[in-house]
Amino acid sequence: MSDQNNADRSGIFAGDDPFDIARAWLKEAEASEPNDANAIALSTVDASGLPNARMVLLKEIEDAAFVFYTNYGSAKAQELDSAEKAAFVMHHKSLRRQIRVRGVISREDGPQADAYYASRSLKSRLGAWASQQSRPLSSRAALVTEVAKVTAKHGTAPKRPPFWGGYRLEPVEIEFWADGAFRLHDRFRWTRTGRDAHWQVDRLNP
Repeated sequence: MSDQNNADRSGIFAGDDPFDIARAWLKEAEASEPNDANAIALSTVDASGLPNARMVLLKEIEDAAFVFYTNYGSAKAQELDSAEKAAFVMHHKSLRRQIRVRGVISREDGPQADAYYASRSLKSRLGAWASQQSRPLSSRAALVTEVAKVTAKHGTAPKRPPFWGGYRLEPVEIEFWADGAFRLHDRFRWTRTGRDAHWQVDRLNP
């Protein structure tokens, strides 16, 4: 990693690993945000290049990636699979901070996804079976009826649906932003060319 701006990166920006910094920011936000401190605005593009954005919950910050889960039949999943790239922003309004991430996408469709699915509430697990995410729905009553059907079929210990799992975003760029007086914000951008490459850190103008 470049030594550029190391002396300038003190306090909440200090450290040699951006994933450690991200985890620390999220942990702090969990004590101050009114709800869903791990919410991220996930951006994708469709086949025509038209952008899309929606809120999802970030479930893990690994040593080299960020992990979230969804229905593989959803619009977001189709766009993730097609482009194999995505971006997100995590905004902590109570702390006046945000983390912006861009990178490459891969599926998490193994034991780790099974374990996370099993950790969810029973109603959420059954809901994953019942919902054909992003597809037209005739009424809420129809959805409730479908939940009743899958409950009868799968019982109290449903296995993870084959159409539901995780995605791992391995970043090539992470930016940490903190509000500053008179809009003189602090911004540090970490960039790298690939997973095994060294990080370059630059302070950015507000």
